[in-house]
Amino acid sequence: MRYLDPKADLTFKKVFGEHPDLVISLLNALLPFEKPEEEIAEIEYLTPELVPETPLKKNSIVDVRCKDKMGRQFLVEMQMLWSPAFMQRVLFNASKAYVRQLGGRESKYELLQPVYSLNLVNDIFLPDVPEAYHDYKIVQVEHTDKVIEGLRFIFVELPKFKPQDFKGKKMAVLWLRYLTEIDEHTRQAPKELLENPEINKAVTQIEESAFNDAQLWWYDDFWDAVRVENTLISDALREGRQKGMEEGRQEGIQEGIRQNNIQNARGMKAEGIPTGTIAKITGLSPDEIEKL
Repeated sequence: MRYLDPKADLTFKKVFGEHPDLVISLLNALLPFEKPEEEIAEIEYLTPELVPETPLKKNSIVDVRCKDKMGRQFLVEMQMLWSPAFMQRVLFNASKAYVRQLGGRESKYELLQPVYSLNLVNDIFLPDVPEAYHDYKIVQVEHTDKVIEGLRFIFVELPKFKPQDFKGKKMAVLWLRYLTEIDEHTRQAPKELLENPEINKAVTQIEESAFNDAQLWWYDDFWDAVRVENTLISDALREGRQKGMEEGRQEGIQEGIRQNNIQNARGMKAEGIPTGTIAKITGLSPDEIEKL
């Protein structure tokens, strides 16, 4: 058996954008629901295109967008490469989905339902944080237990995923293993994944035989685009590092000159040379010289 990578645009949307039971399972596994009654029982797919209110504004498209019976909306994104702009796009999309619940002037703010944004990132964007799972919400700085409800953002850095970090969350582990352990090189899906009915169904959706030639061409084209984008990002980072090294070198030279001027100023001050004269020679300010 040959599989396609479930993280690709084509496969991800096929699995989670066409099978309500699978996206429900994914959301219940990875969203921070604290009570069983908060979990999603049924969803309705919404258009993934967040159409602007005026033609002058740009549209935004997410991978999967749906809502449950309570009216809560869920945005699901699979992002292959990280960029700071992605975080801003996530905030924009969730905010737009939230405010667009008000259909007319008679709508009441208290009827607004929460919007959850689940973002699976196949890249590392917080290298100084060991955890893969990041939960963002609007809290008061001084008292973080005081929360403004309405928007919730979940980011999962897939390269950091370790099953042991999700103790007691079996389905979260299974779904993240599904996303990180299966690709074009997989010939036999892990037994533990196939034993779960929902994951098993998701695995069958990415069998190569389930796609026609046109879809397979689209799939390969997606990875070509990812490779090109990755190269562009790497080149930009390399140029940025080189520029930063040069700027750092210049800053080091300037700091060395400054320290030398300070040493000379101390010597001249000890010899009783007037502050004004020292300032002209060294470029230090009179206040700096007085403090030496």
